[in-house]
Amino acid sequence: MKITSRQNCPIRRATSVLSDQWSFLIIREFFLEGKRRRFQDLQSELGLSPNTLSNRLKRLEQQGVIERQIYSDHPPRAEYVLTSKGNALAPIMNALYDWGTEYPDTNGEDRNG
Repeated sequence: MKITSRQNCPIRRATSVLSDQWSFLIIREFFLEGKRRRFQDLQSELGLSPNTLSNRLKRLEQQGVIERQIYSDHPPRAEYVLTSKGNALAPIMNALYDWGTEYPDTNGEDRNG
């Protein structure tokens, strides 16, 4: 790993965008279920409260990871899609998946120890 200023560290910047578990799980849904996701579908799959999901989606949209697209004016309805910045997370999501498969024990013990 390259040495950089701790204040301008790329890992720090990346984790500020994806600041919590829910953000990762929301992004996961785009890779598992397809390119376009509606609020109701995400809520149903994740079991999040509407407020929590709305806040996370707004944050991801502000960070440029997802984009909100209106598909109906009456009543107003939108769906979310990953941007190119969001699609660039694919290797990270795959690496997290692989790591979670390799080390499934959440109690701090790996299967080799």
